[in-house]
Amino acid sequence: MNKLQAIYQPKGRAREYAEWAVNLYSSCTHKCLYCYAPLVMHKDREAFGVECVERPHILDKLRHDAKALAEQGGLDSPVLLCFSCDAYQPGATITREALSILREYNIPFTVLTKGERGDCDFDLYGPRDSFGTSLTFLDKDDSAKWEPNAATPWRRMAQLSHAHLRGIRTWASLEPVIDPQQTLAVIKQTYRYVDHYKVGKLNYHPHAKTIDWPKFRTDVTAKLDGYGASYYIKQDLREAV
Repeated sequence: MNKLQAIYQPKGRAREYAEWAVNLYSSCTHKCLYCYAPLVMHKDREAFGVECVERPHILDKLRHDAKALAEQGGLDSPVLLCFSCDAYQPGATITREALSILREYNIPFTVLTKGERGDCDFDLYGPRDSFGTSLTFLDKDDSAKWEPNAATPWRRMAQLSHAHLRGIRTWASLEPVIDPQQTLAVIKQTYRYVDHYKVGKLNYHPHAKTIDWPKFRTDVTAKLDGYGASYYIKQDLREAV
């Protein structure tokens, strides 16, 4: 196989979300206070969120990779959009074309977003694709404080419900957990239309030290089990003491 130029295999904590991924943009305008991307990308946090910047020649590179993977028989697991940015952040303009390229070559994909417009591309989803949102709060004021430019929690949940009604597989990332009680309330609100949950603790932020993680781990597994939900508890939460 030719060396891939845009699609890559994540490592570490990210690998718990997807075996393959692509980042379309080199910044994110959601300006989430807990975002790890500026740290790992060695970028100034404020500058990272000023504007949405496309990665150079990313669509050409993505097409190269999709074609190469298709010629080798495709992928069994989906390509995630995106880890170090958001496919539907304000200013994002190439996401639909990127999804169209993956669809053209029958490469499965999954989207994880906090953005407003994820449902505008649901017509591109096939039976192996899925749609997910990050859900941190129910309270819109808390969300506005921690995730200033992201969609409101209710808008994100509406997109999940819309996807479910269209027969698209849905999932929710309950990470980072910032207010354990709100996370439990999110599950109660969404379990009827979320097919799978992934739960992870808050990292890289001092607020994490204020949370009783073992208690939350017990509470969240009991809540999910009570609803018969499909879920995955990330390693950092499983091992938290």
